[in-house]
Amino acid sequence: MMKGVTFDKVIEIIESLPEEQRASLVEIIRNRLIEARRDRRAQGIKKAKKEYARGEVRRGKVDELMRELSK
Repeated sequence: MMKGVTFDKVIEIIESLPEEQRASLVEIIRNRLIEARRDRRAQGIKKAKKEYARGEVRRGKVDELMRELSK
């Protein structure tokens, strides 16, 4: 985040924008959040595939896995 700019100041600046620009900003932020979630999910899948390829993934029923974890 920018140094010296508080969250309240950012909100104040945004509120000073015309309604159309505020709406555009909301849409841009919404899209970026969606993209960030998608990227995190893709990274998780990529990591899981690597772990699976290395044999680090266990298979079984939930109760079996829970028993194994509680040992």
